[in-house]
Amino acid sequence: MAATAERLALDALGPAGAYHAHERQTITDVAGNPLADLSLVPRLFVTRAMAALHKADTLPVDDRLAALARAGEAHATETVAGVSAADHQLMVSRAAGMPISVVRSAGEAIARSAAQAYRSVQQARPVGAVNHWRDPFTRTGRGVWTRRGDVFAVHAPGNHPGVHGLWLEALALGYRVAVRPSRRDPFTPHRLISALRAAGFGDDQVMLLPTGYDAADAILREADLAMAYGGEDVMRKYAAMSKMLPQGPGRSKILVTADVDWREHLDVIVDSISHEGGRACVNTTAVFVEGDPTPVAQAIAERLAAIPSLPPEDERAVLPVLPVADARPIERYLLATAEGTTPWLGGDGVVDELGDGSAVLRPAVHQLDRPDAAQAGVELAFPCVWVAPWTPEAGLEPFKETLVLTAITHDTRLVDALVAEPTISNVYVGDHPTYWIEPGIPHDGYLAEFLMRTKAVIRD
Repeated sequence: MAATAERLALDALGPAGAYHAHERQTITDVAGNPLADLSLVPRLFVTRAMAALHKADTLPVDDRLAALARAGEAHATETVAGVSAADHQLMVSRAAGMPISVVRSAGEAIARSAAQAYRSVQQARPVGAVNHWRDPFTRTGRGVWTRRGDVFAVHAPGNHPGVHGLWLEALALGYRVAVRPSRRDPFTPHRLISALRAAGFGDDQVMLLPTGYDAADAILREADLAMAYGGEDVMRKYAAMSKMLPQGPGRSKILVTADVDWREHLDVIVDSISHEGGRACVNTTAVFVEGDPTPVAQAIAERLAAIPSLPPEDERAVLPVLPVADARPIERYLLATAEGTTPWLGGDGVVDELGDGSAVLRPAVHQLDRPDAAQAGVELAFPCVWVAPWTPEAGLEPFKETLVLTAITHDTRLVDALVAEPTISNVYVGDHPTYWIEPGIPHDGYLAEFLMRTKAVIRD
C-alpha cells in the first residue's frame, strides 16, 4: 500500500506480490473525501490467482502459528506497508463510519485471535480424533482430523473490522486463503494480509483479490470451501451449496423474565444494543419482557437518547456515521417498517447530519404489542431495538433464528429449552451482553466444524 500525491494506492495482493490494476475504484470517507484507490482485478487474474493457491505448499504448523502471532501483533500496533496503526485506524473509522475506539478494539481482538488461532480450532476437534496420521494412537485405529480441502475463500463484509479475526483459523489449519474485501473497508484485510506475508506466509498462500461483481463468484467457485457474508439474499443464494458457509443477519435478542428485576440489568441491555456502534451481528435488535415492556422501553430510550452525535474519529463517538445519501434510505425503511408500533426514540427519524455530507444514525426504540410481531426480526446496522412483551405461552417461536440470546432469568427449565432449540446459535444466561465473544468460543458454531472432517486411520 503506497501513497500517491493525493491518496493511497491500495493494490491487490496476488500470487506475485502487489498488483496495481488498470481498473480502480476510489474509496471515500463518510463525507465523500477520497482516501484510496482500490485496484480491481479482472476475472482472468482471479482464475490464475486461485490456481496458484491450489498449487502452493502449506507452511509447517509451527511456522504458520508463529507467523500468525507476529502478524496479528503487527496489525494492531506497528507500521505495515508504510501505514502506522494510528493512521490505519483513522482511515477505517472515516471510511466505514465506525467509532474509532471500536476500530482500535477490533485490531486488538484480531491480534488475540491470531495468537490463539490454533488453540481455538483445537476446541472443535472431536475428542476421539488426533491431528496427524503419525500419532501413536493410530497404530490401534483412530479418527484423524483432516482438512476438507486446501483453498478457502472469503467474501468479507465491511460492517465491522473484527470479522477478519475469524478466517485466520483457516490459515492455522493449513488452508491457503483468498479474501475479497468489502469496498467499505478494504483497509483492514489489506493490512492484515500484508502483515501475514511479512511474517512468513508466501504470496501464493494468502491473497487479497478485490474484484467487481462480475468476477466475485469466480473466487468462490474456484475455492474448495468458501464463506460469504450478507443479508437474506446471500443466505438464499448459497444455502444449498455444501462448499459454502453463508453468514447472514444475527438478529440477536435479550429475554427478561418476571423473576428478575430488569432495572438491575439495564446497563447490559443498553450496552448490548449500542456497543460496536450497533453494527455487529451480535448487537441486540430485540428485547422481550415477561410483563409490561413499557417501562423497559422507556428506560432504554432515555439511556440511548443521551448518546451524543459525533464524527467517527472522535474518541467519544459511539454511533455509526454514513454519507447522508446512504443514511436517508435507511431512515425511510425504518419509518415504514415501524408503522403501527409505539415509538420511544427515533419515531421522527434517525438521521443527524454533521454538516460535511455525513450523518450520524441515531438510536431508535420502538415498542411492539405482541411477541410475534414481524418487526422483531428486522435487523438494521445501527442501534435500533424493538421491545416486545413475552409470555411462557408464546413459547420459543419469537427466539428462533437467533445468533445470540441473552436470557436474564432464573428459570432453568426455560434455559434447557433455549439451549436445545437448534436455531438459537448461542445462549448467554444472566448478565452477559450479546456481543461477548472470546477466542476458542463458537460464534455461529466453530468454523473448524465446516473446514475439517475426521477419517479413520489404522497402521502397522
